[in-house]
Amino acid sequence: QVQLVESGGGLVQAGGSLRLSCGASRSIFRTSTMGWHRQVPGKQRELVAAITSAGSTNYAESVKGRFTISRDSAENTVYLQIDSLKPEDTAVYYCNAVGVGVDGREYGYWGRGTQVTVSS
Repeated sequence: QVQLVESGGGLVQAGGSLRLSCGASRSIFRTSTMGWHRQVPGKQRELVAAITSAGSTNYAESVKGRFTISRDSAENTVYLQIDSLKPEDTAVYYCNAVGVGVDGREYGYWGRGTQVTVSS
């Protein structure tokens, strides 16, 4: 069974930092594009950062220069380093994995999310 498990969220003051982690099942991690998304109540979930299996990254404009996504293949884990936190970064952060399975079918999996709250 494929699992994505996020951790690292919490309550921090504006200007602080957090590192989110997402552990993924080994069966999918190596070939998946891993992403971090966030969602606040009443709004759509938005992509903030993604990293391909080859290590290419992309970021939402609103987080460029403050968020850094990385992946560790030995640990089957993707990280999101968040610096210079702002109150508007407050959201539930979700990890996801997308790719193509050995059967040629596309897949997508989500974690359950981790809450990040930034106080002003």
